[in-house]
Amino acid sequence: MQFLDYSHNSILIGASLLVALMAGFTGLTLTQGLSQRSTLQKKLSIALAAISLGGGIWSMHFVAMLGLQLPILFYYDAAVTLSSALVAILVVGVALLLLHFRERTPLVLISAGTIVGLGIIAMHYIGMAGLELCRALYTPWGISSAVLASCLLNIAAFWIAYGQRSHRNILLGTACFGLAVVAVHFIAIAGTGFVAVSVANEVGPSIGKEIMAMGVVLSSFVLCSAFLLTAVTFLVPSQQAVPEGVAGTVGEGPPTQAVSGLAEIEPRGKQIPYELKGQTFFADLDSVAAIRAEGHYTQIYTARGVFFCAWSITEAEKRVSPRPFLKTHRSYLINPAHVTGFERLKDNGVCHFDLPGLAKVPVSRSRLKQVREILGV
Repeated sequence: MQFLDYSHNSILIGASLLVALMAGFTGLTLTQGLSQRSTLQKKLSIALAAISLGGGIWSMHFVAMLGLQLPILFYYDAAVTLSSALVAILVVGVALLLLHFRERTPLVLISAGTIVGLGIIAMHYIGMAGLELCRALYTPWGISSAVLASCLLNIAAFWIAYGQRSHRNILLGTACFGLAVVAVHFIAIAGTGFVAVSVANEVGPSIGKEIMAMGVVLSSFVLCSAFLLTAVTFLVPSQQAVPEGVAGTVGEGPPTQAVSGLAEIEPRGKQIPYELKGQTFFADLDSVAAIRAEGHYTQIYTARGVFFCAWSITEAEKRVSPRPFLKTHRSYLINPAHVTGFERLKDNGVCHFDLPGLAKVPVSRSRLKQVREILGV
């Protein structure tokens, strides 16, 4: 079997990397600060981020494929090509839902990176299956190398971007994601041979490189627009109208004390600030059933719902002391007065609540004895 010689257009290789970087930045930026939003807003942002990341993976692949130079004329199956894009978007969406609706543990970060890594591989080989009048033949080492590289590089990208949701980590995660997508494509291509075939196995209508180029240009244009919009937001510094520790609610007049001499101002000790619709409100400690870590911020649970708090779990523990809050787990502080039940599970336990969004809170082994003593069980 005679393999075809092939080469790549270096300009399109660079363009494919640029597309991957824009997709990574747009998707990771769209998911920043989702803990402050409602569930509906979270889902909408995740959907847009999945389209950006998944569409960027697809666009990168076919920009690179446009740069693939073979000595024969070949086409793409439109149905298979579209399917590869949908697979990429769906898989990225699953990973983002996992990251934003589960506790962000190391296992969750690794799982999300692995899911996206396998999604990129699936998108690549489905896209390659759409070639007509040209067949791609793969080697075991080429497939295994691509799978391993894809999973490891994407785990690194999501570990960096989601380990700490800062601007610096978003940029580092973007670089890692872009390099991952491009590296996986060319590692896979390096383990691929091409042969000419006379019969096309058509699933859908055939499209030539000219039509494919128009589709890629259109998707890249949409991606560039989204990139510019998110970049503008990203570059605008976050404005904090009132420094931490100064009493006052946004939109309700100036702070109760001057900014000078902040070290001498006593923080509010009987209330917890939370954000809602661009304003800061205060909840009485007695009304708060639990405080849960959410990255470098927290969520507070009350009978009225779940609210975003700018405090970290460490800051919250310091601020509510010596109030009757109890740390049951590294990510949770609870108010024992709101506990409706307790369950012993071997060497740890669970506190039950009857509140919107809060059914139970884990109790770690190291804190089990103290919790049981406080609860009297």
